[in-house]
Amino acid sequence: MSKLLLFDIDGTLLWPNGAGALAMRRALNQVYGTAGALGQIYMAGMTDRAIIYQALAGSGVSTEEIQRHWEPFTLALAHHMAVTVVERKVRACVGAHALLDALAAHDGVLLGLVTGNMSHTAPIKLRAAGIDPGLFRVGGYGSDDGDRDKLPAIAAQRAQALHGRRFTGRDIVVIGDTPADVACGKAVGARTVAVATGSPSAQALQAAGPDCLLADLSDLECAMRAILSDCPPTRDLV
Repeated sequence: MSKLLLFDIDGTLLWPNGAGALAMRRALNQVYGTAGALGQIYMAGMTDRAIIYQALAGSGVSTEEIQRHWEPFTLALAHHMAVTVVERKVRACVGAHALLDALAAHDGVLLGLVTGNMSHTAPIKLRAAGIDPGLFRVGGYGSDDGDRDKLPAIAAQRAQALHGRRFTGRDIVVIGDTPADVACGKAVGARTVAVATGSPSAQALQAAGPDCLLADLSDLECAMRAILSDCPPTRDLV
């Protein structure tokens, strides 16, 4: 394996249509009795752990209480997520299926995830969008750490444990739709590919300084070059 490809999920591979936020609201109300300031948080690029702590911080729920009920909350979140992905009709982003199929058949790459989703809710979203979670052999998740910048390193450590190869620097490629995805890739010296299919604007993504900026994943040849080449052509979106 020569490259470790780490994909974000929401806004990059699939469009959740609010399924995650709705599941989180229901689970918070069920376990903690309040969703706190959830509706006031701009969630794009945040980890679920960070969202939950921020939402509950000003609602009289102590850190100790959050931690004490964390396991029941995560179980409730998975339960509600299985319902909301159907209610909100989660769908794959244009080109995602073809790109993943092509990369999975490509020699020398290991597919993984770097996502703010929990490790046990990410597969629920992927399956709802018709994406096989088994394609992704490793990952760094919002359940691992609230700081997204730490997730690529966690995924790389798991990749090393799986294959015995150390992935560092530009052996790692982070693909995502938010400035936070670009920033977490840069935190480990990875190459970064930004895709303007989520809520952040193309201008905001460009300002984050990715190595490559794509409008979407619809052009398979262009997306493959962006991810696998050291010096891919970029599309000017602004």
